[in-house]
Amino acid sequence: MSEIPCEKNAELRKKILEFAEVLKTQAHTLGDHGLDEQDFYQSGLFRGTIERIRGQFSASMKEKRDFVSLVLSHMQEGGYITDWGSAGEANRHDYVVTLNTGRTAIIELKGCLDGNNTNIFERPPHADEFIVWSVCSNPGADPRHNVWSGIHTRLSAEMIDRNQRIDGLVVWDWICGTLARPCPKLATDQTRLTEVGPYRVPPPCIYLFPGTVPSPRNNPKPRVNALSDVGILDAMHQCFGGLDRELNRVEFEVGHEGVETVRTTSISRGGVEQKKSSPTPIRRS
Repeated sequence: MSEIPCEKNAELRKKILEFAEVLKTQAHTLGDHGLDEQDFYQSGLFRGTIERIRGQFSASMKEKRDFVSLVLSHMQEGGYITDWGSAGEANRHDYVVTLNTGRTAIIELKGCLDGNNTNIFERPPHADEFIVWSVCSNPGADPRHNVWSGIHTRLSAEMIDRNQRIDGLVVWDWICGTLARPCPKLATDQTRLTEVGPYRVPPPCIYLFPGTVPSPRNNPKPRVNALSDVGILDAMHQCFGGLDRELNRVEFEVGHEGVETVRTTSISRGGVEQKKSSPTPIRRS
């Protein structure tokens, strides 16, 4: 039972921790900085270098956008979508996709879902469909923690409190199916990998959200979208060889406990409930 089939590679995580310790104690032996061990660590050179590298990895969206562009171009070339384009920096969403039905799908690109950036989105008025796509490029991240944090802690609260409808979520990037993040979908069938540019990716993890915004009085437990209701997710599912039993259904049930609004989140896959929260208050900072 899990909110996402894959999990972090425990052995890789162990190696990351071990190497981090080596780096902290042996960094002064690297490079031509001209400082002895004591001066090296007291100078701030090591800490400054680590912060710079961390900032470069965190701030750069180029690799993520390149991956999304490759995927959408592959879908267009295969006839699964009609057209797509970047929405531009002036908008609070990232991609506009024209589906074969003529509907407009909007994609909001996010990282690992466990940070405050996940809370920042706005469904535009012209969207027939609106999805969030999580591209988590950190090989050491825990996908199970991130997915649950994103869906239950962050996205559900935003949807209910700000009346923002999200039709679905995709959790998928170039690390999926690699040593850093083994994919159970490939356990018995490596032919399920699809070549997209320099990458070979498994089918995406797709989460279907309720078709309407939950409301304590008028809509406490809205119906979850069918795959056919969300054309962009249907197109991804078909293009990359997803199986219906792998689809995730996300249910939100909202109500009042005293003066507080609470929501219960559950995720099911293949007809089996994978995880369910207790009623959790929506508290905004």
